[in-house]
Amino acid sequence: MISYTHYKSTLIVLLLTLFVSCSQQEKTEEGIVKVDENGLPIMQPLREPLPKLSEQFIKDKKYGVSMFFEKTWSEKNDNVSFLVAKNGQIIYENYMGYANKSTNERITADTPLHIASVSKVLTATATLMLVDANKLKLDQKVTTIIKDFPYPEVTVQTLLNHRSGMKNYAYFTYENNNWDKKKILTNEDIIKVMVEKHIPLETKTDTRFSYCNTNYAVLALIIEHITGLTYPEAMKQMIFAPLGMKDTFVCEFEKDRATIVPSYKSNNTEIGTDYLDAVYGDKNIYATPRDLLLFDTARYAPFFLNPDLIKKMYKGYSYESKGIRNYGLGIRMSEYEKGEPFYYHNGWWHGNTSSFLNLRKEKVTIIVLSNKFTRKTYQTKKLAALFGDYPFKLNDDGEE
Repeated sequence: MISYTHYKSTLIVLLLTLFVSCSQQEKTEEGIVKVDENGLPIMQPLREPLPKLSEQFIKDKKYGVSMFFEKTWSEKNDNVSFLVAKNGQIIYENYMGYANKSTNERITADTPLHIASVSKVLTATATLMLVDANKLKLDQKVTTIIKDFPYPEVTVQTLLNHRSGMKNYAYFTYENNNWDKKKILTNEDIIKVMVEKHIPLETKTDTRFSYCNTNYAVLALIIEHITGLTYPEAMKQMIFAPLGMKDTFVCEFEKDRATIVPSYKSNNTEIGTDYLDAVYGDKNIYATPRDLLLFDTARYAPFFLNPDLIKKMYKGYSYESKGIRNYGLGIRMSEYEKGEPFYYHNGWWHGNTSSFLNLRKEKVTIIVLSNKFTRKTYQTKKLAALFGDYPFKLNDDGEE
């Protein structure tokens, strides 16, 4: 027979364990780390640091990464922000070139650059947080959220995995005088043009993969409808501020156009803005590699999202054609016969190029941003070979 004293002691231990566990994770019934008083899901920093890297490990990897950087990037010609980290700990970073040539402002660790389509990774994360908080469903029809949305079969998931079948807004607003290019286009305007100009789907919904910026422009609108906040404010409250991403923001075109870092062609000619530069969700986040590292590291928290959603995020959805490339929910992937899946997202807008590499098994983050057009940004995936079983050659001079 168990004594009352033993039973009482056991109960106290269990209650203390439960209290400590819940206080560390702040897990709600919905599975999100924390929800504020208005029910808005808030992303939290990783509370317990990942294992500390040994000095020898850092030394060995830093040598390989620095050699790659010095071989790839030229201080005389390139603008670049570059960072490699493991377990949230920076192994190597470098910043060079001009943030603004006309003012001689140099790029530093605190200079926010346009991350182009890497913005989709953050938009997808905010969307999945709303799903996890039961504010939204993956199979929910967009017509139940956005009034007059013209495509009845498009769901939140088919926006996230680029299977909606919609056309690219950059094309259908440019064609047939569908939009006055002297006027700045907004996310709301995209819906208006779809409806008023009877823009058809390019393909039937959920029949094939077609990478399309319109998907993520619509997701930004969904975030606004669900949260009651503008997309810039929702991203700030849900992700940027809680994680301490002090140099990250969504560009609000009319407010920020005079202060954002300009971009350049490869010959150093500055690229101006155009009527598409106010649309966000698919692009228009400005950030630093250090801030993006905070974001990526926070995604290793035990209850960042419920495990089922995380599996869905990193699952491929498009197998109509043979090949290694696929797309999850806001992340690109290469799935090889041997070795680990390779998760990443690249970006390109005007002269801005970006690459975000997320080696999940090894907990390695590799981030490269440039505001001067170059394809060197995309060669950075070769560095994955330093950390895991990925079929890249670090010393290969050919373009990837």
